[in-house]
Formats: sequence, structure tokens, C-alpha cells
Amino acid sequence: MKIAKFLPALMAGALLALPATAAELKIGLQDDADILDPAQSQTFVGRIVYTALCDKLVDLSPDLKIVPQLATEWAWSDDGKVLTMKLREGVKFHDGTPFNADAVVYDVTRSMTLPESKRKSELKSVEKVEANGEYEVKFTLKSPDVTLLATLSDRAGMMISPTAAKAEGTNFGNKPVCSGPFKFVERVQQDRIVLEKFQDYWNKDNIFIDKVTYLPIPDTTVRLANLRAGDLDMIERLAASDAAAVKADANLSYQSVVNLGWLGIYFNVGDKATTPIGKDKRLRQAFSLAIDREAANQIVYEGTSVAGNQPFNPQSSWFDKDFPVPARDIEKAKALVKEAGFDRVPVEMIVTNNPVVMQMMQIVQSMVAEAGFDVSLKATEFTTLLDEMTAGNYQVGRADWSGRADPDGNIHQFLTCKAALNDSKYCNPEVDKLLNAAREAPDEAVRKQKYDAAMAIIQDDMPMTWIGHQSWIWAMNKKVTGFVPYPDGMIRLAGVKKAD
Repeated sequence: MKIAKFLPALMAGALLALPATAAELKIGLQDDADILDPAQSQTFVGRIVYTALCDKLVDLSPDLKIVPQLATEWAWSDDGKVLTMKLREGVKFHDGTPFNADAVVYDVTRSMTLPESKRKSELKSVEKVEANGEYEVKFTLKSPDVTLLATLSDRAGMMISPTAAKAEGTNFGNKPVCSGPFKFVERVQQDRIVLEKFQDYWNKDNIFIDKVTYLPIPDTTVRLANLRAGDLDMIERLAASDAAAVKADANLSYQSVVNLGWLGIYFNVGDKATTPIGKDKRLRQAFSLAIDREAANQIVYEGTSVAGNQPFNPQSSWFDKDFPVPARDIEKAKALVKEAGFDRVPVEMIVTNNPVVMQMMQIVQSMVAEAGFDVSLKATEFTTLLDEMTAGNYQVGRADWSGRADPDGNIHQFLTCKAALNDSKYCNPEVDKLLNAAREAPDEAVRKQKYDAAMAIIQDDMPMTWIGHQSWIWAMNKKVTGFVPYPDGMIRLAGVKKAD
């Protein structure tokens, strides 16, 4: 089985002039990326594209250590309020603009001040960033922030061409210019994103792919069918139900790793929360208690994911053991619904039109019905879901987070009052105080105390509930070698080869 709409895309891509022996890699994505501007974007698949397109100041190793990328070394001041970074010399952006300290100052400042920026919360601890010569930058912080390096290993640390950004403004994402191993060629929304090798890349000797095309294919069955047919070389987020078949296929290889993220259900508790479940935490608690997390994860992910109820998985040192993953308690859920004054509670849940997500939510829909919730599922395109949830135009929403190496990245930007990704519109000053304090504490034990105290409040208020933690699963043609799985789910193409 092949999906016909992708064949013209591949034909169009073939028109780009490449050597006869050029290695082309076609990657099937579960969703289409949103805007290709690191300051404005918020999708996981967008980050996959950025991994090839936009280098960062620092990166992660497979064991989640911070390692150099565009910054070669760094040091903290004794008071933890100044971070000094030395930069890689001889680096160019894709338009020929030189990478230097002035570029870093421009990019970080843009992420801090652009009205449309989603990075403001991530960088709120930064008071200013300055150039100390051509290849050194200094971050001065308002208060100590032990999460900053991890923040700079993601979109907040991605470097874009100041020349292009100034020329394009908020339209930069239509034709992004970065400094990564691949440069932008074209994009057709919901169809393809095409990149080609940047010949002046600082680490070009470790890049063996000449062209990469990302194809959004939401249906996991169709993604795998295209891989088997040879129309794709690699797919991300293979369905757990297909894992055994891929492992048994002599033409394919299988890679997986437990991820850093979570599967989440958001309750809109903000100004537009005029519904019973938005107004009454007892109903939100009942909804959560009515879910059999273990069963739902086993059915949908066939043992490749783990049940969860926090932004940290149960194996994480940051997991609060005072709130273990709850067993389903339908009687207590019913009692809470009645205590809130209801027999039946109507709920509209917005979900992405992804078959795996839909399967999970149909199971949840059936489970919570027993407690008194009449859930209608509203399926929509992924980018539309993000827009609607950001605007607060929903009652209950289902969305995932790919996770971050530092625990702050899994909670602060979702549950502090002014956070960019606070789609629940939740605001509790005490939670803000605790999560901000956790950012500043260099002692991990102190950080853990702050997160635990915040979790106690969040579990009671319940602006969100978490239902599990997936593994990232990739499948690829055996001609593709050199791929290393990372817990952040990114597809790093350095060292990846494709045989003729």
C-alpha cells in the first residue's frame, strides 16, 4: 500500500540537481511541522527538522550530557549568575553571514523579545546577553538558573542568520536560514520539507547525506507501508503494534529508546473555562481516577510505554513517590462527580487526527463514561489543535510533550502563570514560586523538594493529568546505517549513511 499524494512530492524533489551518486534520505514524520522559526515554533516534528537545519550553542549526548556544538566551552561565575561561552570559529550561516558573538546576541535577544516568541519563559532568567569580543558571549542572569545550558541545547539555543531574520521579520519561518548541516530548499505545507547538504558546514566531513526530505504521514500504517515499498528510508514513531513485524523483516532495522516526555490531558481552567470540568477540580480529579493508565498503555502501545501521572516518568529521580501512578478507582470517581452536583458531565475533548492518539482517547472516552463523563472527541489537524489550545478555545485537550533533559523543561513552561505553553491557562502563585526556586537551586536535593511541593499542589488543582510515557521507536531500511537513538527523539544525521 502506498500513499499516492507523496509520489508527486518525490518527483518534484528529483528535479533538484544532484550528483548521480548523491545520497538522498526520505523520512516519514507523524505530523507536519509548524512554523520553521525556532523562536515561534512548538512542535516535536519541527525540532526533528531543526536538528538538520539549525545548529545550537550546545547539544546533548546519547546519555543526556551537555556537549559542545557552536559553543566549544563554557564556565559559570561563582555566584551562578554569569555564564561565559567561547564560540566555534569559522562557522557560516547558509546565506554566508558569519557566525560570531554578535549573531548569538541577536538571536537570543530575538527569542527573548519577539512578540510571537515561544521561548520567553525558557529564557526569563536572562537579564542580558553581550559580546565579549568576536567569539565569546556572556549571559548575565537575574538570578541563578541551573537549567540554562539545557535550555540552550534546544530551540532557545538555535542560531539563525541575523541577516535573514532582520529581512524577513515574523515571516522568517517561510524560508529559514540557519547554520546546520543542511540548508532549506522548499516546503509544501502538509506535503514535504526539503533540505540539502550545506557545503560550507563546519563539520561537513561527518555528513554523508546530500539531500533529506521530510514527509508528514499521520497514519502509522501508511508510513510503514511507504517504508516497505521503498518510498521512505526511515520513519519515526513506529506504531508499537508493528514493532514485532519490523524486527522480523530482513529488509528493515528497528531502534528504540525510552523517551523524556509525557502523554498529557489538559483541562482549560482559564478565563474561557465556562464548563463544569474547567470550574471544578473535583470533576478533573474524577476524570483522572476513572482512567486505567496501565491498561490503556498496554492496549495502545503493547508494552513499549509505561503508565504515568506526572511530568516525570516513574523511573526518574524527579518522580514524586508520594503520588504513585493511581490505580483506577471508578467508585471514588463517581462519588466526586456526585459531590460536585452532577449525574452526567458533558465534555468536549480536542485531539489530533492521529490514529494512535484517537485509539488512546477512545479507550479513555469509554473508561470515563463509567464515572459519568459524556466525552465527545473533536479530531483536527495537529497545527489547528495547537492554535486552538493556545487560544484557550477548548474544554479538554490531548497533547504530548517530547521531554527535556532538565526536569524544568517538562513542567515550568506548562504550569507557571505566564508560561508560553500554559495551554491550561493555570495560574497559582505558589506553584510559580516553587518552580522558579527549583530553577535557581544548584543542589539537586533542594530542587527535588521544590518540585515535590509543587506537585502536591498540581495534583490537587489538576489543571493537567498525565497518562503515560512512550518510547521513541524508529524503523529504517537496512541500507541506512550509523543512526544513533537519543532519548530526546531527535534524528541526528551526523554519521548517518545510505548505501547505494
